[in-house]
Amino acid sequence: MHKLISTDGERRVSFGLKAAVLIILPAVTASTGLLASAAYAGQAQSAAPNVVEPGAPGAPTKTLPPSTTGSAPQLSRADVEFMQGMIMHHSQAVEMIALIPSHTENKAVRSIGERISVSQSDEMKFMRRWLEARGQPTSMAMPGMPDMDMSGKAMPLMPGMLTPQQMDALRHATGAEFDRLFLTGMIQHHGGALVMVKDLFDTPGAGQDAELFDFATEVDNGQRAEIRIMQNMLKEKE
Repeated sequence: MHKLISTDGERRVSFGLKAAVLIILPAVTASTGLLASAAYAGQAQSAAPNVVEPGAPGAPTKTLPPSTTGSAPQLSRADVEFMQGMIMHHSQAVEMIALIPSHTENKAVRSIGERISVSQSDEMKFMRRWLEARGQPTSMAMPGMPDMDMSGKAMPLMPGMLTPQQMDALRHATGAEFDRLFLTGMIQHHGGALVMVKDLFDTPGAGQDAELFDFATEVDNGQRAEIRIMQNMLKEKE
C-alpha cells in the first residue's frame, strides 16, 4: 500500500481494500460501543442507590430494595385529627404566653415564652395551610360551638392541656408564683404534645405524608428541648 499505483486494475484493487477497511472500521466501532454500553449498564446496576425509609422519632431507619417505588400516601383520618388537635393545643400555649407581660418581670420566663410563641404561631399557620390544601376543616369544633366536635359530642382536652381551673390559677398569679405555675404548666403542655406525636406514629397508616412526618418530628424534637430548658429554670428557683 506504500507503492504508487499506476494501472486501472491496481486502482480497483486498492479501492477494494479501502472499502474493506471502511467496512471493518464501523463494525469495530459499533462493537466497541456495545461493549462500553454493556459495561456502563453493569456499573449503573451495581451503583444503584439504596432506598431508605425513615423511622418515627426514636425508631431506626429501614433499608429497602433498590427496586422499591414510591407512591403517594392516602389521606389518613388520624393525620387530619392530629393537625386539628394540635392547632387547638398550640392555641392554649399562645394564650398562656399572652399573660407573661402583665404577670411577671422574669427575663428568663419572658425569653422562653417568646421563643415558644414564635415557633407555635408559625406552626399553627402551617397546620392550617396543610388542612386547607386537602379540603379539611381547620378545627374539630362545630361552627359557633367551640366545645363540641363535628358529631355534637363534648370535646375532651388534648393531652397535656391545662384544665379551666389551672388556667384560672395562672391568670390570678403574679411574680414568682406565676413563673412557677407557667413553667410547670408549659412542661405539662409540651409533654402532652409528645404524647400526641407518639399516638400519631403508633396509628397504622398515619404519619406517612412527607410534610406531616417532618412537622411532627420537628415538634417532637423542639418541645423535648424546651422541656429541658424549663426544667432547668425550675431547678434554679429551688
